Amino acid sequence: MGGGGRAGLSLKSLRTFSSFKNRNFRLYYGAVMGQQACMNMQIVARALLIYRLTGSPAMLGVMSLANALPLIFFSLFGGVIADRVQKKRVLIVGQTGSAVVSLVIALALQLGYLSADVPGSWWILIVSSIFQGTILGLMMPSRQSLIPEIVSRDQLMNAVALNNLNMNTLRLLAPALAGFLIDAYGFTVIYYTMTGLYLIAVVFVMPMSLMSTVSLGKKGVLLSIKEGFQYVRRETTIFLLLGFTLFTIILSMPCFLLMPIFADDILKVGATGMGILFSVSGGGAIVGSVVLASMPNKKRGAMLLVSGLIVGLTLVVFSFSTSWYLSLAFIALVGVSQTLLLTTGYSLLLHYTAADYMGRVMSIFTMQWGFMGFGTLLGGLLAEAVGVQWTVGGFAMVLVLVFILALPLTPRIRKLD
Repeated sequence: MGGGGRAGLSLKSLRTFSSFKNRNFRLYYGAVMGQQACMNMQIVARALLIYRLTGSPAMLGVMSLANALPLIFFSLFGGVIADRVQKKRVLIVGQTGSAVVSLVIALALQLGYLSADVPGSWWILIVSSIFQGTILGLMMPSRQSLIPEIVSRDQLMNAVALNNLNMNTLRLLAPALAGFLIDAYGFTVIYYTMTGLYLIAVVFVMPMSLMSTVSLGKKGVLLSIKEGFQYVRRETTIFLLLGFTLFTIILSMPCFLLMPIFADDILKVGATGMGILFSVSGGGAIVGSVVLASMPNKKRGAMLLVSGLIVGLTLVVFSFSTSWYLSLAFIALVGVSQTLLLTTGYSLLLHYTAADYMGRVMSIFTMQWGFMGFGTLLGGLLAEAVGVQWTVGGFAMVLVLVFILALPLTPRIRKLD
């Protein structure tokens, strides 16, 4: 092309992909890709494996709780670690530990220790969930609070949305791949695959530059944790943002952990169909991520509240659907609205949290994912009593009520940009 004209359009010139100009963000993105591929495969593999070993909805809840309790407890210490230690090193250790856990499960499956032919062997999955929850609790606050150290403040929303685009793309692809591989080759292949992907994540982290850390002086760990909670209680905006994301996680995410029941008993589509449901939800989430990555930092508070209402309404329809195609349509809408809410809430937390409390606030954000285990345990018990449809649908109705009340009663959040 001749000179004098404007440069051609490229990915780098688009606001949607502007954070990719940053080398450390690209490496971070690759590391998250490896880890999230594993986590999305594990959602399908671990839940379906224990359900087929035990046939019990309650055991889905027990396994979720086994993952949740250490996640809740150790995330408090993970927040202090994030404010004291180079986050790059925390990620390397955590992802290596996750690879070891996946490898142990793969070997147990291959050697026959974890099998329907060995009564009670499901305990191996429970123990692995405990270890995985511990690792995530210690590592995730560092991963979640690293983005503000990589990109500038005005790039936060873009970087968070691109990061969620990454995770949601894998939410689209990884579950369907996991379901196909389970039906075609069994569970062992999945766990070996996850081991390799965790190690690939480590390879991406290693070239990253060391980031700054916040010194907490000689304060004890427990005092630092206490100060984190005091900060959240003192800062009303942070408190409310964490509250809304907590309600959404507890009341909407059990649907996905109880998905084996929908797949096997309600829709009767098996492992492949379960993977497709997760993937279609991920496709909706991708749409939400691209929209957010392209938007300016305006009216994010109102978007969060409206998105929460939509999450509840779409989950109600999905819960009571017995039509495969209707279920696919509404699980996609659940994916869109969940992403809009959680991405917006996450970016607002990063934007409004003081730097020296970032790791500890992110540890509380991580704890919320642990509390999802209590919701899933309750959901599993209720599913045995009243059925999975009324259980998930009832949770969704409560979520609708929460956000109907929040829209007029929380102007502080509604007016946030």
